[in-house]
Amino acid sequence: MALRDHPAHTCWLCGRPLGRRVEWHHPVPKSRGGRETVPIHPICHRTLHAVFSNAELARFEAEGMPLSAHPAIAKFLAWIANKPPDFHAPTHRRR
Repeated sequence: MALRDHPAHTCWLCGRPLGRRVEWHHPVPKSRGGRETVPIHPICHRTLHAVFSNAELARFEAEGMPLSAHPAIAKFLAWIANKPPDFHAPTHRRR
């Protein structure tokens, strides 16, 4: 889904409804010239930055590759799918 087509009331990464806390993610990191932001759950935002470096996020966006194609993100999305909008759990950094 193109960013401009994304409904503002759902999370850019998981597609679940947003809860009380909303963060704003730069699909192209600010350090790589990104300006556009998208709404995202805090847990989804932390997971993205735990799995990917800014360079990797920029590469995914530039190549048009869906983040959900990455095994760690696909596993996270399957796990988070039925959680309530304000669900929170610790996020572990990549090893």
